[in-house]
Amino acid sequence: MDRILSLALRAEESEKSTLPIPCNEVHFDLVSLFVPKVKVMSATTQIEWTDSTWNPVTGCTKITRGCDFCYAERFSERFRGVRGHPFENGFDLTLRPDRLSQPKRWREPRRIFVNSMSDLFHKKVPKEFVDTVFDTMEAANWHEYQVLTKRSSLMARYLNDRYGSGLAPPHIWLGVSVEDAQNSVRLKHLRAARAAVKFVSFEPLLGPVGRIDLTGIHWAIVGGESGPAARPMAEEWAIEIRDQCVAAKVAFFFKQWGGVRPKSGGRLLEGREWNEYPRARESKPAVPRQIEMPLARSEP
Repeated sequence: MDRILSLALRAEESEKSTLPIPCNEVHFDLVSLFVPKVKVMSATTQIEWTDSTWNPVTGCTKITRGCDFCYAERFSERFRGVRGHPFENGFDLTLRPDRLSQPKRWREPRRIFVNSMSDLFHKKVPKEFVDTVFDTMEAANWHEYQVLTKRSSLMARYLNDRYGSGLAPPHIWLGVSVEDAQNSVRLKHLRAARAAVKFVSFEPLLGPVGRIDLTGIHWAIVGGESGPAARPMAEEWAIEIRDQCVAAKVAFFFKQWGGVRPKSGGRLLEGREWNEYPRARESKPAVPRQIEMPLARSEP
C-alpha cells in the first residue's frame, strides 16, 4: 500500500500544472484516504452473474464497437464536475488506492466482479498497481474473483509473467469480452493465458461469432446491449453460442436480451433461464477470524 500511495502522490503532484487534464490521463483518488470513514454495507450489484463489485480502478477508453455505448461511461459522466463526488473526473481513468484492501474486510465469501467500471489491464494502469490487486485477491482467497477484460493480449502477458509455468489460483477467474466474430481473437489470447478458470462474456453481443474454439474455457455469458441506444441481439446469435457450450460441456449463463433497460427483454432463452457456473471448488479456504469490518464508503 505504501508503494502504491507513494506512486499516486508523485503522479498527482506532477499533474497539478496540467489543467484541464485530458481524459486519457491517469487520476488518483486520494481524498478518501484522508477523510473520516463512515460505516456502510459492502458493494452490491444488480449484475446477475456476480454478488459484488470491487473497483480499485475506474474509468477507461474505448477500443472496439462493444465500447460504443458503455454503461460505466454513461453513469460516470453524469457526475463530471460535481465537486467531492467519486466521479468528479467523469470516466477518466482513475486509480483508487484506498479500495485496494476492500475484499479483505468482507467476511462472507462471495463472487466479486473486479473493475466493473474499468479494465484492470488498461495500458495506463501501472503494473505495480495491478500487482497489488492480485496480491489482495490471492490473500483474500475465501472469495471468487471475476476479472474481465477486452485487452486480452495484455492480460495473457501479465499472467504469464506473474505465474510462469504455474496458473493463477482457481478462485481468480480470468475472462475476456467478445462482441462479434471480428473480436474472437481474444479467445485465442485467453486460451494461452496462465489461468485455472477461464471465461468469456459475449456482451453486448452485436453480431454472430460463428464457430468458436472453447478448449480450456469453463464458462460463457451471453447478453444483449442495454441503454437508450441499445443495438438489438438476434436470437440465433445467442442460440449458436449456447449450443456450442452445451456440446463442449462449458457452463452457460444467459444474462439478458437487453433493450432500453437491462431487464427490458427478460432472461429467457427458448423458454428457460440459463444460470450455469463453473464447477465450484470442492473446499474453500476458511475466513480469518480477525478481519476489519467494512468502513469505507461503497462506490460503483
